[in-house]
Amino acid sequence: MREWYDIDNIEEIDTPALVVYLDRVKENIRVLKNFVPDTSRLRPHVKTNKSEEVSKLIIDAGITKFKCATISEAEMLALAGAKDVLLAYQPVGPKATRLLALKEKYPATQFSCLIDNLETANHLSDIFMNANQRIPVYIDLNIGMNRTGVTPQKAYTLYLGCQTLKGIMVIGLHAYDGHIRETDFELRTKHSDESFAPVEILATKILKTHSGPFTVIAGGTPTFPIHSKRKDVECSPGTFIYWDMGYQRILPEQPFVFAALVITRVISKPTEDTLCVDLGHKSIASENPIDSRVFFLNAPELQPIGHSEEHMVVRAPATNSYKVGDVLYGVPFHICPTCALYDSAWIVENNHVRQKWAISSRNRTITI
Repeated sequence: MREWYDIDNIEEIDTPALVVYLDRVKENIRVLKNFVPDTSRLRPHVKTNKSEEVSKLIIDAGITKFKCATISEAEMLALAGAKDVLLAYQPVGPKATRLLALKEKYPATQFSCLIDNLETANHLSDIFMNANQRIPVYIDLNIGMNRTGVTPQKAYTLYLGCQTLKGIMVIGLHAYDGHIRETDFELRTKHSDESFAPVEILATKILKTHSGPFTVIAGGTPTFPIHSKRKDVECSPGTFIYWDMGYQRILPEQPFVFAALVITRVISKPTEDTLCVDLGHKSIASENPIDSRVFFLNAPELQPIGHSEEHMVVRAPATNSYKVGDVLYGVPFHICPTCALYDSAWIVENNHVRQKWAISSRNRTITI
């Protein structure tokens, strides 16, 4: 029986390679939209796909707002035709002037960014005011991840301090809860509700005097189904577009499908029960333990036991029939940094590869 991932012209594809299955990408976009009653509440993160063509597929599905982490990703989105782009990062150093250049070069796209302290807000305001520009900003809230942001209890003071700054305008709150990732959905919901409660209190307080637009953007992939049920909250999943084995195992309630794989070939059989494949650190995200980096769909019994820059050694049954040249189809445990290792992806349609799409914003710069 033919498997969904089999590629007819696999002999034309050198390995290691990233392959994207177009029909499954479109299916994941369809599933995403089913979570919310209105696509205006979706602001997907493009850190996973980093591709202009994939972003256009999302835009074609009626989604116009996006989140990103780098200036390059923001420019890629502008080139794709996105109307509203949040740089979910506080711009410091040259990043602030690059953001200004981005806003001036692509006036059809509304750009915004994060702030979490008054000093940065002042500096950002000065840069934009001196250019006769104004940048919308979201206050970045620390709701338990302890990575960036100001606590909701201290954020109101920051909000008030920003009201006199002419180069910025506060238009909302940003609350990322990436630390909440329990497999038990009830427990995950409980923790999400607890961490979000101070955000609701803060938003209510601000809205008593705020004029103009104001939006709360919350969550990532693990808490997306929870935030999707909150009224007037924008949701920002990212991994949904390709999915990966990491989230497949811990988020069983989310019906997304694998849409991107790495393909690799057996390049050596050093012993009877080991194989070496061409899937090194440079080809697959390697921050997880060695047994949690890739899962081979057509060889689930293979277990990685060694990893270096250009090689991965896997344990095989002693009586295995694998031979040099065999192709393995692997699901990354973490697809986002895996994509960043490739400058392009092969696009699979009807089990056949016909074209490549650039992963353009894996680079730190496009033109700005």
